Amino acid sequence: MNSVPPASSELILIGAGPGDPELITVKAWKALQRADIILYDHLANTALLEMARPGCERICVGKRPYQAAITQEEIHQLIRQKAAKGGMIIRLKGGDPFIFGRGFEEVLFARQLGLRVTYIPGITSMQTAGLLDIPLTHRAISESIWIVTGTKKDGSLSADLRLALQSKATVVIYMGMKKLPEIAALYRDEGAAGMPAAIIQHGSWTCQRVAVGTAGSLVELAAMQELSHPAIIVIGEVVGLGAAAEQKSHRTVSLFQLPPAAII
Repeated sequence: MNSVPPASSELILIGAGPGDPELITVKAWKALQRADIILYDHLANTALLEMARPGCERICVGKRPYQAAITQEEIHQLIRQKAAKGGMIIRLKGGDPFIFGRGFEEVLFARQLGLRVTYIPGITSMQTAGLLDIPLTHRAISESIWIVTGTKKDGSLSADLRLALQSKATVVIYMGMKKLPEIAALYRDEGAAGMPAAIIQHGSWTCQRVAVGTAGSLVELAAMQELSHPAIIVIGEVVGLGAAAEQKSHRTVSLFQLPPAAII
């Protein structure tokens, strides 16, 4: 195998979006049509693979949460192997690759190999909250957004979460389903157990599920509705806005009137 990839080799890192294939960008769609190889994650909708030209090689390199799977180093070596043959390699990652997606690790590795690298952003999963009448910001209610990982590299909960809940910010937690007891306990300890909260599973997919309750009851909320990963957790006063608007229009009751949790 050549130590230096052919000049024709390039890597395009693409955000596949949250799930609905129509939410991918036009630029990403055009790149997929020119791909020689697509390395895709399990969170990327496989319908996107149908956009590729005939003869394009498609390889799943998904890392499923909390399960044994292909390692990041193995993905790097696969990029090396495919780059040695030349052509366009598409790295298709769910959501946006630069938001808890390890995308930049692959960019750095590809550049070390001498590859040309292009990054095409994707819609990240927290934006699916808007599909369910949960705006991430709202004037006079939420002054900012904190995006926090629920599980750090060492397996612990991020200390930034305690800082986030001191503000009026909307808090969005990625990869936090295994940390629900710790998250709920933290909000109770800080006197914010009643803060509105939502768990959104498979946001934008046809199988999306959403449960709404409070931060202090996240564990019970997930258990009652049998919610698991992949999911995001949204905590803040904005969670109740959609329900309040529905109640005011008399189209339905507020989710906060349904004890102890509601599901959409």
